[in-house]
Amino acid sequence: MRTITTEIEIEAAPAAVWEVLIDVAAYPEWNPFLREATGRLAVGERLNFRAYPPGSSPISLKPRVLAKTPPHELRWIGRLLMPGVFDGEHIFTLTATSDGRTRLVQAERFTGILVPFTGKLLNNTQAGFVALNEALKKRVEGS
Repeated sequence: MRTITTEIEIEAAPAAVWEVLIDVAAYPEWNPFLREATGRLAVGERLNFRAYPPGSSPISLKPRVLAKTPPHELRWIGRLLMPGVFDGEHIFTLTATSDGRTRLVQAERFTGILVPFTGKLLNNTQAGFVALNEALKKRVEGS
């Protein structure tokens, strides 16, 4: 198992961050990591993403939405071939800070027999998460 965790503080309330985060159709306008995205963010639904990890080839993903709890948590799971080969559970957690900002934590827990062989890809994926966080912050703050 391997977990990637990134976080950022955004100068806006969780509800404002949430609205940008769940607007999958607008991802191509601002999201450098998930540049291609379609689907309905509803529990049980499948999404279609094309991820662009810096330094790696693009990856097509078809995760299933596991949780959508406005404006606090969005979670999905993607799998390669079948469960146990290479699974990634992706979680966005939004928490209000005492000064009215949002702490966004983006994490993914990777499990499966191929995880030990994906070091470079997962390092590049972490860089993609950081880029997504920074772009989300810029989009929400309007800067």
